[in-house]
Amino acid sequence: MYQSLTPTGPGEGPHWERLAQWVAERLPVEAIDGIWVFRVLRRDQREFGTAVLSTVDGERRIIHTARYVAIIKGKQRGGFEAQLEEVGSGPLDTLHELLALVPVRADDEDPPTPVDVARWFPPMEAVTAVEQDAAGE
Repeated sequence: MYQSLTPTGPGEGPHWERLAQWVAERLPVEAIDGIWVFRVLRRDQREFGTAVLSTVDGERRIIHTARYVAIIKGKQRGGFEAQLEEVGSGPLDTLHELLALVPVRADDEDPPTPVDVARWFPPMEAVTAVEQDAAGE
């Protein structure tokens, strides 16, 4: 996700990147096997993003929702809050049934869009190389 500040697709951009970093501090990234994002909503001075993540823990699949609220205008511009919630779990082969348990956003008729896990959580070697390039090393 360290490509650019200009979003080019679903789940991309600086606020999604902050959410991915925040999630990586709370969940084992190597256990995440699926990510889906809802379209971003903007209201007043805030931007709202919601992602659904699937993790594997042994023989169980766990579904989480990760949300952010970013303040995009006004005196508190740059503010960011995130939240992670487990919304369901079950056997590994019940992915579609578990995804159906994810609460549907009242404002959104569109289903979430799948996002490549490797784009959200690039290998650490790739992150280090991008950071070194940015620093001019």
